[in-house]
Amino acid sequence: MISIEDVTVAYGGFVLLDKINFHISETDKIGLVGKNGAGKSTILKLICGLQNPTSGRIDKPRDVTIGYLPQIMEHHRGRTVLEEAMTAFSGTAEIEKEIASVTRELETRTDYESDAYAELIERLTSLNDRLEMSHSEPPEVQARRTLLGLGFLDDELGRLTETFSQGWNMRIELAKILLSQPDVLLLDEPTNHLDIESIEWLEDYLKARRCALLLVSHDRRFLDTVTNRTVEVMLGHIHDYKVPYTKYLELRAERIQQQVAAYENQQRMIQKTEEFINTFRYKPTKSNQVQSRIKALEKLDRIEIDETDNARLTVKFPPAPRSGDVVFKGSDLTVGYPQKVVFRHAEVEIKRGEKVALIGRNGEGKTTLMRVIAGELSPISGEARLGHNVQLGYYAQNQEDILDKNETVFSTLDRIAVGDIRSKLRDLLAQFLFRGEDIDKRVSVLSGGERARLGMAKLMLQSYNLLALDEPTNHMDIKSKDILKQALKAYDGTLIVVSHDRDFLDGLVDKMYEFRDGHVKEHLGSVSDFLAARKLETLQELERKAEQTAPKQEDQQKKAAFEERKQVSKMDRKKKNRISWLECEIGKLEARMKEIETVLAAPTEKDDIMDLTREYLECKRDLDAKTDEWVELSE
Repeated sequence: MISIEDVTVAYGGFVLLDKINFHISETDKIGLVGKNGAGKSTILKLICGLQNPTSGRIDKPRDVTIGYLPQIMEHHRGRTVLEEAMTAFSGTAEIEKEIASVTRELETRTDYESDAYAELIERLTSLNDRLEMSHSEPPEVQARRTLLGLGFLDDELGRLTETFSQGWNMRIELAKILLSQPDVLLLDEPTNHLDIESIEWLEDYLKARRCALLLVSHDRRFLDTVTNRTVEVMLGHIHDYKVPYTKYLELRAERIQQQVAAYENQQRMIQKTEEFINTFRYKPTKSNQVQSRIKALEKLDRIEIDETDNARLTVKFPPAPRSGDVVFKGSDLTVGYPQKVVFRHAEVEIKRGEKVALIGRNGEGKTTLMRVIAGELSPISGEARLGHNVQLGYYAQNQEDILDKNETVFSTLDRIAVGDIRSKLRDLLAQFLFRGEDIDKRVSVLSGGERARLGMAKLMLQSYNLLALDEPTNHMDIKSKDILKQALKAYDGTLIVVSHDRDFLDGLVDKMYEFRDGHVKEHLGSVSDFLAARKLETLQELERKAEQTAPKQEDQQKKAAFEERKQVSKMDRKKKNRISWLECEIGKLEARMKEIETVLAAPTEKDDIMDLTREYLECKRDLDAKTDEWVELSE
């Protein structure tokens, strides 16, 4: 459907993307992964036409529709949440107009066997399918369901969009994109402003939606759940894997290992050949063999090991001075703003050494409590106080507003550093991947991930015994998040963290405060325990509701059961066909791999070892993916 062909993006002498190639088909759900600044967001902008490549081209059908969610966007004002979401259906009139136009053209043509006529028929079918999907239920019903799924409350749908934060307006834009049902979804960090329950709703939506998806996300679990293919962007090049993220990590390690093995085998062969040449170079009886091997070496396609970007954070928090036993205590806290009380009568107690997460939907008070802890906001009633000898390090969510855009990376730290640490600022910045000319960059040109790292570096300028981190992993790549998580696990002080990233929190915290419907509730245990309990509560509530309405719905249930049996029967046929096809393809791949293994065991001068090795690795990746699918379908 969409082809990226030899695309290069360069800025002056710096090449960001170097002749990249890949194809996006109608059913691909692709995770685009790589470090911050690797070019992932640039690829999305290239596909939707917001940026042009330096060279190369991007081919896409004229009638393909694209829905693009950027990290930073303009938000509309003057409409309610529901009214703004309903603008997603304005394209329905355009679809109807195009259907009428195509129909008129078909009525006037008589070239029934031509490719052009077939294309018109295909286009008309596609338009009618899209119109039928949009009319499957009333637009307002679709809009309400999507907005509620993304975390809005029913009584919030009538509020003006400008009364919501940037994060909530991002949800409105995401809802509009989903409701417009494009052929291709381009989502750049869609989970950055979503809470855990909204992320789970979006996972279910994207899994069920039949469209192409290109997704940039640093949420490992989200990628594993939603995607079926991973495209890695590294050092200007891409590597394409037909598997989700975790499996990609395994295959990538295997690919590098096989490359190293092939490289070492070739080097041994080269060494033996050179030894033969040097030994018999001046013997007339061996001259033909020597010349033959010299030519073979000259023609040899040398195996190279793919470059790997091994730069990584080396975060280690300074030792924490000892604080009192109770680090923070909030008693009968009612907190909010003049226009709104956020939560009431909360009891919060955090003790020395605890690692605590504040969780819940956005707008329920997590950041508000952080501001109370940091002394930026006083409670409306109740008491909030830090314990004895508590030294607080606070990482606020809005780093783009807190950091001075006119400062450089180095001056941001130099301006506030005191004592011996001043002589070590360059070393400290290097730990956060700011090296060489990077330290002279102005904050205004930093990416979201770079600003997050700079904000975290500021926390290392002195020893704190309480770290209060509000969404510290937003915009951080997966490796950086893993390293930060390990550093926080090793940190010997007290941690309070706001995050919606399940993978980051799991194994890090052992206590949570849930913010929900104006109240704060303590939960002991892991994030996995909390989610399991939440789903159990929801199922029990659904069962109780079902018991109350069962007599009235008996006929509907019988009808639904019949339709479900029909659907299952159809799915079983598709499943059996797919399994048969997979078995056939697996057999072909295994046969080809055996052929290649035979050649590689005793290669001749005519054999291209590099091409054969590459083909073997491609077959191996394809075989693993098809075998995994076969196992899953056969269970």
